[in-house]
Amino acid sequence: MNGQLSIIRLVIQASIPVQIVIGLLLLASLTSWAIIFRKRLLLGRAAREADQFESNFWSGGDLAQLYRAIESHGGATGMASIFEFGFREFARQRQQGSIPADQLLEGARRAMRVAQLKEIDRLEHNLATLATVGSTSPYVGLFGTVWGIMTAFSSLGDVQQATLASVAPGISEALVTTAIGLFAAIPAVVAYNRFADQVNRLEGRFDAFMEEFSTILQRHATRGAPAASPVGPVTTGASAGGASAVGVPGTAGAR
Repeated sequence: MNGQLSIIRLVIQASIPVQIVIGLLLLASLTSWAIIFRKRLLLGRAAREADQFESNFWSGGDLAQLYRAIESHGGATGMASIFEFGFREFARQRQQGSIPADQLLEGARRAMRVAQLKEIDRLEHNLATLATVGSTSPYVGLFGTVWGIMTAFSSLGDVQQATLASVAPGISEALVTTAIGLFAAIPAVVAYNRFADQVNRLEGRFDAFMEEFSTILQRHATRGAPAASPVGPVTTGASAGGASAVGVPGTAGAR
């Protein structure tokens, strides 16, 4: 408790520039901690949603029914959003008829890539702020330290005899800014590295899913369908045998 009161007293007694630096560092620290808590919840939820979607996707059911279930909830995110974009585009082009299989697949892949980029941008949001806080806070703290030490030594010109006791308070309050700078920087750097790794892992899972889903769509695209007729059942199995015919959304629901 005495140490805490001592630090508070040093901050209160510091010069105005040093107090401004300390205030900026505390604001940066609070901002980074707020981002850390929100990002931890976001990435944890994204991983759980990806696990749940993959379980539903590979259950062997009709993907048209899975698509309608996702669309009915609205605002799909993560892997479900990638599937929704790709399946919608595939169905829209398939119903137009007379479109080569490679163009059907390419259109679906482009739609999935757009959805993936949106998801990665959403997951990476504010990570740059953590990187900025982690890289600049030590230097901002060092600036406050240098300023405080300069002020402490310049005050020696007004005394007849310089002693350690006369400069120790000024140096102490200057060094507080370095400590606060490290306090703001270290958690931000650790969190940034951890979250960046989690985003990269999710991006890898998204890429793998896009390749697997593209393989399934390619198999169904080569079957052909009459122009303007609904696409037959699309499943994750080797064939659609045993599944009832299911229509898919047309262009009215396309984004």
